[in-house]
Amino acid sequence: MSKRAVFSDEIPKAVGPYSPAVVACNLLFVSGQLGIDPATGEMPDSVEAQTKLALRHLDAILKEAGTGPEKVVKTTVLLADMADFGTVNDIYGEYFPSPYPARACYAVKQLPKSAKVEIECIALME
Repeated sequence: MSKRAVFSDEIPKAVGPYSPAVVACNLLFVSGQLGIDPATGEMPDSVEAQTKLALRHLDAILKEAGTGPEKVVKTTVLLADMADFGTVNDIYGEYFPSPYPARACYAVKQLPKSAKVEIECIALME
């Protein structure tokens, strides 16, 4: 099995020793994306702005790999506060087309850089 990493100049640099995404076996595995503004390196305060940026980063990686949101089959959403579920869910629902990907959503104790949301996905490379 061969694999290759996918990078995009439109997203912030990784905050650790990992690839933003990896293609293997006709699947694209996208690492969790935070809502960091790539121009400033800063993270906005609101969960709305962070969610939109995280999805914009996912979109940039998907496009760089030659796929798109319509090919996403699974996502994982991590929240610092489950009270933000409705807000994140509304923005998420506008981004992904129907049929929506399978999804897990968890509240976690803390996210990197004290983010409010992190989103990862798996997409088809067909």
